[in-house]
Amino acid sequence: MLTNLNGYKIYLASKSPRRRELMQMLRIPFNVISIGGIDESFPDTIPLLEVPQYISEKKADSYQERILENDMVITADTMVICGDRIMGKPKDNEDAVGMLLLLSGKSHHVATGVTISTSRRRTSFTTVTEVKFAPISEEEARFYVDNYHPLDKAGAYGIQEWIGAVAVSGINGSYYNVMGLPVHRLYQELKLF
Repeated sequence: MLTNLNGYKIYLASKSPRRRELMQMLRIPFNVISIGGIDESFPDTIPLLEVPQYISEKKADSYQERILENDMVITADTMVICGDRIMGKPKDNEDAVGMLLLLSGKSHHVATGVTISTSRRRTSFTTVTEVKFAPISEEEARFYVDNYHPLDKAGAYGIQEWIGAVAVSGINGSYYNVMGLPVHRLYQELKLF
């Protein structure tokens, strides 16, 4: 599948082990690269659901001058948006517990922006999934944080972990997007290269 990509050397520009795992599902050869210090700030005038794509494009800009003739670089950014608040990665365990309690009993959105770049072409898109959380107690939130250490996850949770099994009462959209990479949409976009 995706034989149209045979001429490319594909790079996933991400430190996320979940994105690497999801990318492997596509059964295409790729390498993982990562440069640190990329500015992930954004103007507060951008609509919240557009912020992840804006940041994925900024990440792509950081790699642009390194892209060779047959290289393809995939960058992504995932955010949890609850009401009018963007929830990034928690700074510590208390912040993680607070995020989970904020999500408790509510619906929120998970938005992932993805940018695919070659030396001649760039395409970007955003995938949004609505996630419904059942009410959870502080004890349940602390149990999850203490046992799963979700400090590297936007919104302080991984849907594929214990909290997803006990708290996620429904989703509308891509499950894999909530994990950090909307593989269905990525596959469709890669077919166009």
